[in-house]
Amino acid sequence: MSRIGKQLVIIPSGVIATLENNSISIKGPKGELNFTISPDIKVTINEKDIAIRRIGNDRIQKSLHGMTRSLIQNMVIGVSKGFTKRLEVNGVGYRFQIQGKKLVLALGYSHPIEYNPPEEIEIKADEEKKNIIVITGIDKQKVGQVAAEIRSFRKPEPYKGKGIKYEAETLRRKAGKTAAKSSS
Repeated sequence: MSRIGKQLVIIPSGVIATLENNSISIKGPKGELNFTISPDIKVTINEKDIAIRRIGNDRIQKSLHGMTRSLIQNMVIGVSKGFTKRLEVNGVGYRFQIQGKKLVLALGYSHPIEYNPPEEIEIKADEEKKNIIVITGIDKQKVGQVAAEIRSFRKPEPYKGKGIKYEAETLRRKAGKTAAKSSS
């Protein structure tokens, strides 16, 4: 039995879960998410929790068991609290602006980079730190994907740490070349 899959997904107050055919829909104060469940997995919704069971013991069914439970858990957290990723922009002349929903980045290229996020994702600047991009949304996968796409525009380099990195990410720094010492 999957250690993750056999755990119940607790439904917090204000969140409604419905199951129709092989599709689960979860509504909460932040929005609504839907997910189509594999026919190899059986989902039971009670008043306070959601139970996930697998029908057989095949390798695929075992792998789907824990994954389905994790996806449903992330949906419940997303519609009740939401997900946030924070990116840090480091480097001389590296900056960003938010124009409406669009993110405009100046990252040392000859042109600015414009990024339009998906509709359900919100991008804003941190009020306290000027070099932090805050990405929020209810879908964990989409929030992570948007953060990865923005980071890919200029990944941090190992010598000075210039680029876009996750806020909690630690970089392995390398020592640069040292000038040869002349004996004059």
